[in-house]
Amino acid sequence: MNKVTFFLIILCLLTSPTSVGADTGSRESTGEIEANPVICLPGIYLTLPADCTPAGPSLSLTSMAHLGLYYPERPLPAVIPDLELSRMPTTYITTHEEAVPLFDSLSAASAMSPSQTLSPGMKYLSIDQRLEQDNVVYYHLTSGAWVEGGSAGTGCCIYAGRFQGLLFSRTPSSDFGWFVDEGWSRATPATTSPANLHHYYRESVVPVYDTRQSGDTRWLMIGPDEWIESRYVKKVTVNITPPEGSNAERWIEVNLAEQTLAVYSQRQLVFATLIASGVDPFFTRPGLFQIQLKKERETMSGAFEADRSDFYYLEDVPWTMYYDQNRALHGAYWRTIFGYPQSHGCINLSPGDAHWLFDWANEGDWVYVWDPSGNTPTDPGYYGPGGA
Repeated sequence: MNKVTFFLIILCLLTSPTSVGADTGSRESTGEIEANPVICLPGIYLTLPADCTPAGPSLSLTSMAHLGLYYPERPLPAVIPDLELSRMPTTYITTHEEAVPLFDSLSAASAMSPSQTLSPGMKYLSIDQRLEQDNVVYYHLTSGAWVEGGSAGTGCCIYAGRFQGLLFSRTPSSDFGWFVDEGWSRATPATTSPANLHHYYRESVVPVYDTRQSGDTRWLMIGPDEWIESRYVKKVTVNITPPEGSNAERWIEVNLAEQTLAVYSQRQLVFATLIASGVDPFFTRPGLFQIQLKKERETMSGAFEADRSDFYYLEDVPWTMYYDQNRALHGAYWRTIFGYPQSHGCINLSPGDAHWLFDWANEGDWVYVWDPSGNTPTDPGYYGPGGA
């Protein structure tokens, strides 16, 4: 044996790990991996093995697996629900400005003798018949009244809105979210990092593996070495623990800060989507509630400003679930985007999402509304009965 070979053998013996650490309790007390002469095969070790030492690639793979990130990346176990859920139960005509007279009969409409007049503001009327008489178009409303076509505006919607949430076959291993604006991701969580990694469009769905605060900016990790500012993404934080006080196996969670809704059954995530909740000062009230009444169609009307400038009249609002006085979960066929506060206190969903939720939910199911940012008033005295 030459001197070089002997030296290498001695060096290996001196630097190789021993089978037992000096402190046999170090594994439990510090969480550090004990030295072991056997190196584990490359893989993921979510619990420390007793017969080998995870090292090198295994440590990296295991660290990422704790965040829900695997190689190769796993797609979300979810699909978009059936488009037929977005099919509207009726057709609508709309006007947003002028007052609109309603008539009890076609003859009264011809004579311009209204039974009532709807105030200026946002109005959607549900129709079941269109009739032309003496070169004038009239619509018959599902409520039984008639309206002259020239004052009522244009028609709307067999299918309302194209956005739908996600239906899950199992609970995902990571949080996730929807882009609510176009944006480029970055290689590091810093504004100095070039925003040129990947381009995402609105409503793109991405996993969210980690978060990091840098100054006033919160960053979301959406892939290996890929970050996006949190303002671009509305995140669902997966939490299969029932809300305190419910002791339920079925519940709906509404996150006002993120403008998301998640549905859980048997401690599994089954559905999630974007919403539009109450805009300042008509906040959606936080709290724990139960669905009190379900109605397939509902007419909603109201005004909260002293000058009634925010008047609205909405016929046949679909798939309504009242849970807190006048506040309800319901379809909003008049909305084009979700992910931002916009309502008078109700939780607005796309019609397809409201339809799915209506079919799933039972009266008595729990609705947990919260705002992790703390920006929504929690004093019950602040809130009135609410509105659409």
